[in-house]
Amino acid sequence: MHDYDDTDARILRVLQAAGRISNAELSEKVNLSASACHRRVQRLESTGIIRDYVAMVDARKVGRPTTVFVEITLSGQADEVLDAFEREVALIPDVLECHLMAGSADYLLKVVAQDTEDFARIHRRSLARLPGVAQMQSSFALRTVFKTTALPV
Repeated sequence: MHDYDDTDARILRVLQAAGRISNAELSEKVNLSASACHRRVQRLESTGIIRDYVAMVDARKVGRPTTVFVEITLSGQADEVLDAFEREVALIPDVLECHLMAGSADYLLKVVAQDTEDFARIHRRSLARLPGVAQMQSSFALRTVFKTTALPV
């Protein structure tokens, strides 16, 4: 169940591909008047369906071409252990994503680094010091085959 219709979905698809598009261009692409389009976008923003607008930065061009997925198993499952881990991991700027998982690992992190030496530094200075960590397994991405931020709406 969602709080948007097919016209809203068209707007969302366009904005996910081109977030800086003008309202006039957007209204033309989705076949709406500019005022109706503007009202719909405002409603999508106010209801939180559109959370924010960001610039997508090329990791290679800013010196962070290495992506590492880190599986973390904690020493316990108590709420205070999970809360402490989640508070601390959110403070590490090299960690782009942190997911609580079902399965063998408790968390899956997506980490960016300059290279393997830089990841070793991140691992030693940040990841290994996270509270409650019992085990870590790191997997280096060799190549990104496909990546999108666009949700299928």
